[in-house]
Amino acid sequence: MMSCDNFRIAVIVTTYNRPDALAAVLEGLLAQTDCNFEVLVADDGSTADTAEVVQQFQTRATFPVHHIWQDDDGFRAAAIRNRALVSTKADYIIFTDGDCIPLTDFVARHRQLSESGCFLSGNRLLLSQKFTAQILHKKIPVHLWCFSAWLKARVQGKINRLLPLLRLPDVAWLRKRSPQRWQGAKTCNLSAFREDLLHVNGLDESYTGWGQEDSDLVVRLIRAGLSNKSARFAAPVLHLWHKENDRSHLEENRRRLQHVLSATHIRAFKGLDQYHNLESAIDCSTKASTQ
Repeated sequence: MMSCDNFRIAVIVTTYNRPDALAAVLEGLLAQTDCNFEVLVADDGSTADTAEVVQQFQTRATFPVHHIWQDDDGFRAAAIRNRALVSTKADYIIFTDGDCIPLTDFVARHRQLSESGCFLSGNRLLLSQKFTAQILHKKIPVHLWCFSAWLKARVQGKINRLLPLLRLPDVAWLRKRSPQRWQGAKTCNLSAFREDLLHVNGLDESYTGWGQEDSDLVVRLIRAGLSNKSARFAAPVLHLWHKENDRSHLEENRRRLQHVLSATHIRAFKGLDQYHNLESAIDCSTKASTQ
């Protein structure tokens, strides 16, 4: 197992046409106590407003920032995450979303909890519609808030719960109580060693539209021998409110996942292997270079 001090981390932030939310997430990453990482903004076809946010952030960031973009052809989160995966040489990958603000120790806690033979699954705290609008309009740095401020926000109905903000000791048996559990693990707060993600061929792009592609990944990681190690009560994210995604493909994706659950394969049917020549091509389409 690598020492927590000597492996490289990449934070992959998935986004689509929500530059104000992305800006808030990037501010959270700029305030991290552990700054030894790179950021890859995995852009599922946003307009130029998002590129401008990334470019402005580059001028301030103390770590490498890249903008990986693909054409807007419907919801293709699995594809853009795969493109980001093949464009980094980092040893460890943290997945999150462009509407999930990290607290200041988010990267540090994922690093500390990382363990060979495991992937980490964290949780989120949901912010109300009105509170989200206030944060984005006034640029409120909620990633810096203390617990008492969050307690007040809970009383005022601005957040759905306080529990994710509580911290539990890093006791191995406690964090590994459900090593085979795939339910509830989401790519808004998930991390794994890159070699394990490569072993299962990344995310499966056979899923079209919103839903289930992250569950598919987790099922295959577990089938490949990895354990689900909980990062709950350690590294939560603040999920900004948004309208419900188009779920027209959800039933089809659920059927696909049910098939995966009854199968035995560990590698994505349509995954990273299709990009074996993509790394040089990504250099041409990357919207930002290493700082």
